[in-house]
Amino acid sequence: MPRLQRFLLTLLLVLTVPAALVTLLSLLTAQVWWLKLLDFPRFQLLVLHLGVLLGLAGLLVLGRRQRQPARRWVLGLSLFGAAGQLYFLLPYAPFMPRPLPDATAAQATDTTARLRILEANVLQKNQRPDLLLARVREQSPDLVLALETDQRWVNALRPLRRQYPYVIELPQTNTYGMVLYSRLPLLEARVYNFQEPDVPTLITDVRLPNGRLVRLYAVHPTPPVPSRHPTSLSQPNRALLQVGRRVQQHRGPALVLGDFNDVSWSRATRLFEASGELHNVRRGRGMYSTFDANSGVLRWPLDHLFATRGFRVLGLTRLPAIGSDHFPMLFEVMLAE
Repeated sequence: MPRLQRFLLTLLLVLTVPAALVTLLSLLTAQVWWLKLLDFPRFQLLVLHLGVLLGLAGLLVLGRRQRQPARRWVLGLSLFGAAGQLYFLLPYAPFMPRPLPDATAAQATDTTARLRILEANVLQKNQRPDLLLARVREQSPDLVLALETDQRWVNALRPLRRQYPYVIELPQTNTYGMVLYSRLPLLEARVYNFQEPDVPTLITDVRLPNGRLVRLYAVHPTPPVPSRHPTSLSQPNRALLQVGRRVQQHRGPALVLGDFNDVSWSRATRLFEASGELHNVRRGRGMYSTFDANSGVLRWPLDHLFATRGFRVLGLTRLPAIGSDHFPMLFEVMLAE
């Protein structure tokens, strides 16, 4: 038994030291691409740290007290790692405060102020457009934003025109195309390339049934991988920062929607909320991880909706898979102010 205990304690130490080191490195803000990627597995690292603490508690139950320094190292490093990850993840727990409140029962009855938005990164090489069309039929959203759409995808989604007369199509061959379908009028649409050529950001006004206008920003910025996108480190998240400035200048109700290629708790994504103008609808409601749909373990929330303060949340739903590496998301909000 003592030999088994020593082996288990050594195993816990071997797991704890690199996990704590990764947690420490993830707190650095240097513009190094692999440091930015350490933002992603925070939930997985939290589970690892908690598992180590549970294992350490099990060893204590056995009653042996040998190798006290090793036990203290395991305990200290695991507590540090768990606390570091919880700092970023706790705001998304369902029991935490919600900067954007839920709609009241009375507000929810006002269908003229409501928006149901289906957003999906379709994966350009995906051969199953029928699955996305099925999700649209099932959910009947007011807006459908499809990302990574080339001309083949644009052609495949054209049956939606029967129910969605307002359409903006921006096909691309570089995985940064987008298509927006809407039941509601789209006004003054314009397209910008804030970060790189052929990586569009779409800005349009949406007229609600009650006549009010909501400015929609559809985004799909590049990931922090300099081998593919050289500006992703020298100009990190420039597209998102440009959108944030425009939201501040606009001062009217606004929504920012899309695949951010970044997690909710990253420094760049949290900058969106720093001004107090935009709020992540996930806060206080859950993680709703959308990528990677093909993995049961390595999943992160990359598809986001940020809204200005006048909005209330009716619901968030991660929809079933559509053959992509992203799950679609259904966001239900209403403009209350």
